[in-house]
Amino acid sequence: MEHGKTTGSLRFTPVTGENRALVEGLSVSPGQSGFIEPVRECLREADELALWRPAAIYCGDALVGFAMYGFFPDPSPGELWLDRLLIDWRHQGKGYGGQAVRTLLERLRREYGQDKVFLSVYETNTAAIRLYRKIGFRFNGGHDTKGEAIMEYVYDKERRRGYDCSADD
Repeated sequence: MEHGKTTGSLRFTPVTGENRALVEGLSVSPGQSGFIEPVRECLREADELALWRPAAIYCGDALVGFAMYGFFPDPSPGELWLDRLLIDWRHQGKGYGGQAVRTLLERLRREYGQDKVFLSVYETNTAAIRLYRKIGFRFNGGHDTKGEAIMEYVYDKERRRGYDCSADD
């Protein structure tokens, strides 16, 4: 195994009463704190709007991150959003971020059958932008209500394969 890389498959599980406190304890490094809301706030939003799907990200038994996504049908034809993604500061630099995005894209394709996935990112979050571009997201010229730039991912017609925690990113 390369230094800093992981082995095993990422899995996403719903945030439940059993794991909620642990998930709420996840956080990014201090330099990233302005780029995403605290997990507790994200979960509060999901509690208030059932369209959001919060998920804990595990590699083996280790809780390594959090994601939140949802499909919003109105206005038609609707939009599928990967709204929140964070890898806990203790697990950063191990390749989880890229693998989480790729795995989520496959999951979202299966769950919703949409052709596009949207996300928004602060233009000063250069590390995230670099990662998203590498995966295939492109800016579409729009901005969300908080001023974040909107990126979109358009699925290829070919099915994408699953990813392993040891893949290079």
